[in-house]
Amino acid sequence: MRIGELARRTGASERMLRYYEEQDLLRPARRPSGYREYQETDVRMVRGIRTLLAAGLNTVTIAEVLPCMIEDGEMLVPVCGELAPVLIEDRDRISAAIDDLLAARHALDVIIAAAPRTGEQVDNCEAVATERAGRRSHDPARSAPA
Repeated sequence: MRIGELARRTGASERMLRYYEEQDLLRPARRPSGYREYQETDVRMVRGIRTLLAAGLNTVTIAEVLPCMIEDGEMLVPVCGELAPVLIEDRDRISAAIDDLLAARHALDVIIAAAPRTGEQVDNCEAVATERAGRRSHDPARSAPA
């Protein structure tokens, strides 16, 4: 099958399929004309790649773990015992990123909670309004002659 058919069947764009090939995740045969020729196994491979990308793995890790997985219905299942530590390491990386984002959200919540509500006047609001007006006056798109 050609790239357009693979894209249609997997939901991946042709551009993404080419990227997967660049990352050595897909290895389509080439016709004499240069067109890529995909097999039925590539449909399952692309679905696996997309599943692992959605799980937060990068393409380098996917290239390492995908050969050690099989499709069991709608789910990928590891078949190599050595795969669990790799996946746990990535899960820990994702958990750390989530913790960082939660801390950032909490810090922003504290700042928002300390802010006066709309309509309340604070002495420094004039400075904010002046600063915003100054940014707009320096905007080349706004200061260009008509």
